Amino acid sequence: MAEGGQFFVGADPQGLAVGQALRMANRHGLIAGATGTGKTVTLQRLIETFSDAGVAVFAADIKGDLSGLGAAGAPQGKVAERIASMPWLNHQPKAYPLTLWDVHGQSGHPLRTTLSEMGPLLLGALLELTDSQQAALYAAFKVADREGLLLLDLKDLKALLAHLKSNPQVLGEDSALFTSTSSQALLRKLAGLEQQGAEALFGEPALQLEDILHPDRDGRGRIHLLDASRLVHEAPKVYATFLLWLLAELFEQLPERGDAEKPLLALFFDEAHLLFADTPKALQERLEQVVRLIRSKGVGVYFVTQSPADLPDAVLAQLGLRIQHGLRAFTAKEQKSLRAVADGFRPNPAIDSLAVLTELGIGEALVGTLESKGTPAMVQRVAVAPPQSRIGPLTDAERAVLIRQSPLAGRYDKPVDRESAYEMLQMRSEQAVMQQTEGASAASSAQQGAGLGSAAGELLGGFAGQVVKTAMRQAANQLGRQLVRGLLGSLMGGKKR
Repeated sequence: MAEGGQFFVGADPQGLAVGQALRMANRHGLIAGATGTGKTVTLQRLIETFSDAGVAVFAADIKGDLSGLGAAGAPQGKVAERIASMPWLNHQPKAYPLTLWDVHGQSGHPLRTTLSEMGPLLLGALLELTDSQQAALYAAFKVADREGLLLLDLKDLKALLAHLKSNPQVLGEDSALFTSTSSQALLRKLAGLEQQGAEALFGEPALQLEDILHPDRDGRGRIHLLDASRLVHEAPKVYATFLLWLLAELFEQLPERGDAEKPLLALFFDEAHLLFADTPKALQERLEQVVRLIRSKGVGVYFVTQSPADLPDAVLAQLGLRIQHGLRAFTAKEQKSLRAVADGFRPNPAIDSLAVLTELGIGEALVGTLESKGTPAMVQRVAVAPPQSRIGPLTDAERAVLIRQSPLAGRYDKPVDRESAYEMLQMRSEQAVMQQTEGASAASSAQQGAGLGSAAGELLGGFAGQVVKTAMRQAANQLGRQLVRGLLGSLMGGKKR
């Protein structure tokens, strides 16, 4: 499989091994061909090769067939015949260290990231926003960063949008970018995303890159398999955006490794055309840049699709290993594409690439590898070596055992909803209502107090006046009585003396 710093794809018509140096495996690659020509088995073979070499693998499983990597193969029929034709192969049926993932958490560990980690550019592509809507989203993320509002899941972003709509002054100089129309449009887009079941992708615990880079106990690279059989049909944009996020996240977080003896990680993106379909120009340029530069981080990216024409020319130019299975050409347009594919290989005088492309049988391919100096080797017709694991999917019971025995069991299975933008904004709203209520209550109490004071003053004033008047009358009466008594006493006393 991988020996002496080489990995082998298969054998040429003379039975000789065809492959390339592992240190060239970070120069990326392509597996292409019409439906039913053997792409999935070739993909499985390459994944095993990297795992045997101690290279971690992350792959998307579109049809569910790749899950057979977790069980030992049982070669028979034509598969056994091909193994016998490659005595150098040292084929040993075995299972590979496999970790299963599923965005919905049904056929593997739940796979999540957060909105903050994804960022507004990728999220805008996922939501298929217009320029004005994208600008509004950037403004919202800017406020979230400035105010320390964590955007973890969709409810966080919806709460933030509602907050900004009600409090436009928070936007400051960006208030012109965030209109009521753009806010409503963003909320509608998010509702559409929820209808596709995409809310399951956002939240915590989010995928930690070190978990997919950690080797197995026996030194082989662990294979991380995303079950995308449901996702790619129900929400193809979600599938593509997650893979783009993973690529960008690896580029941002991994240190430079230079020219190492082997890659750190190999990524396999099936249905690769979805990564570039209707992709905004800014994002496509960013993707092309990442593909060009990520090889220095020790990451090899392998695209799997039906035709090389599904990929932009700028990406095709960076793909070192090319494995082209059979193509069919019935129309003038298809024949033109066929010639373009044949011209993409370094010519081999012994092979008519254009003719061979339509003659290739199942499990055969035209293969272009890289020589030791990184230059393309001449194209060769190759019979792809069969995988050592099972060709075909695992049963539900076998999947359940793998998930239960996984080194990551229990780490990602239960969602965590910690305090983030939704809770923080809700708390602010409640505090504002309480303050408003307390203010209104205080004002009301003061007003009532003033009214009562006035009434009391009037009442007390009247009462006091009455008391004074009464006292004055009493004093006057008392004084009169005293005067009368004095006068009479004097008169009486005068008589007695």
